[in-house]
Amino acid sequence: MANKSISMSKIRQIIRLHTQGISKLRIAELTGISRNSLKKYIAKFIASGLTYEDLNGMLDKDLDVLFVKPEEEPSNPKVQTLIQLFPKIDKELKIKGVTRQLLWEDYINQHPDGLKISQFNHYYTLWKAQVNPTMRMEHKAGDKMFVDFAGDKLSIVDKLSGEVKEVEVFASILGASQLTYVEAVMSQQKEDFIGACEAALHYYGGVPAAIVPDNLKSAVIKSSKYEPTINETFADFADHYCSTILPARAYRPRDKALVEGAVKIIYSRIYARLRGQVFFSLEELNAAIRPLNEELNNVLLKGRNYSRRIQFEDIERHTLQPLPPLKYELKKHLYATVMKNGHVCLSVDKHYYSVPYKFIGKKVKLMYGLKTVEIFYHYECIAHHKRLVSPYNYTTDREHLASTHKFIADWTPKRFLSWAESIHKDVKTYIFHILDKKQHPEQAYKSCVGILALAKKVGNERLIKACQRAIDFEMYNYKTIQQILEKGLDNQTPEDESGQVQMPLHNNIRGENYYQ
Repeated sequence: MANKSISMSKIRQIIRLHTQGISKLRIAELTGISRNSLKKYIAKFIASGLTYEDLNGMLDKDLDVLFVKPEEEPSNPKVQTLIQLFPKIDKELKIKGVTRQLLWEDYINQHPDGLKISQFNHYYTLWKAQVNPTMRMEHKAGDKMFVDFAGDKLSIVDKLSGEVKEVEVFASILGASQLTYVEAVMSQQKEDFIGACEAALHYYGGVPAAIVPDNLKSAVIKSSKYEPTINETFADFADHYCSTILPARAYRPRDKALVEGAVKIIYSRIYARLRGQVFFSLEELNAAIRPLNEELNNVLLKGRNYSRRIQFEDIERHTLQPLPPLKYELKKHLYATVMKNGHVCLSVDKHYYSVPYKFIGKKVKLMYGLKTVEIFYHYECIAHHKRLVSPYNYTTDREHLASTHKFIADWTPKRFLSWAESIHKDVKTYIFHILDKKQHPEQAYKSCVGILALAKKVGNERLIKACQRAIDFEMYNYKTIQQILEKGLDNQTPEDESGQVQMPLHNNIRGENYYQ
């Protein structure tokens, strides 16, 4: 009979063969179990609503409670009194630092003739398994938020084309209170996934210590038993909210049983209520989901006198970390090489941002959002800039430049005019004409530096006279001043020129020796 002792491995074998479609007669032959007992085990399995994977992840003691009916306990007022306390005890056990030993001590203080701790634990285990046979992991308040996508999808209809588009359904659940959040999104891509996780945190009004995703690519790039590789953007999201990513281990049903159980409830409480309805946008669909989500959170839990919402308010809300003042800014990334001028190009905007000059020639990673650009080298952030959508322009932090580059960065028309004026007003006039005539500012700046630097070589007086002479001929460039000074023309007077008309200085004018 089903009440006789049976190996839990035999139970697993029976259920596995049944889910593989093997007949009861054949299972009885393979396992040596009578057909009547076999039918009872299979009936209990079907009534539990579990899958074989769920069952296979359970501990043997939980299977024993589920499939082997415990001996009937004699009617005992002490036991009945204790059982009535279990809903409250179960809620308090989710508070950090609260143990069964502590709660038993409180119980025995109120009921001095009560049951000993071994019986206390025994009856609590039985009660727990009967109330929720799939709940095998205890979760502390504020500790974990489990997230996943439902296997079945919902749909929206394009008003113009009539095309039916399937959409994903995101679900999250807090471990301790089981408060659940449901939202439809267009895809499982990281943009939609992270957006849904953020919406869940704001729905809860706080941040748990850890977020537990399944091993989907939007969250985990490479799964590992010891150190999985987390998607970089998802890790950045967790850092922004001061939380940690703890991916569920592959082939460990217990790690994600809570959210998978929530998905099953969503199918009956939300999917079933939406059947037959047509939605023309994601907004319409989510508007229909929200009240059903609230109804789910407000219904009393099985075997308890409180709902998910009540439990959340009582034991978990105050344990969550506060939300940061700003929402997360989803960032994209690309790689580029730092140019010789100490800048790197954000190719999507064709805009250039500075990095410290020691990284010239290095390959760096740019992470950018709507408002900021961050530049990394070997996982270290080496520059942070406000994002500017201004093609072919530069954003420069002076601290990033080498000393020579800092000098060049200070070049401005005002700087050169002030420098020239300190020598003489005619020099300032000459510099003004150079700045005015050059097509590119950097080309004009180089000419100005060259001319003004001649004052140190020949003295202010000679430079003033050279500029005055060049102004007379309306020749505005560095070469003109250089030739005037090299040939000593700045020291000639009108009498020295013997009344001859002086040919204007020009690089393209042939000399007298050309025709000999």
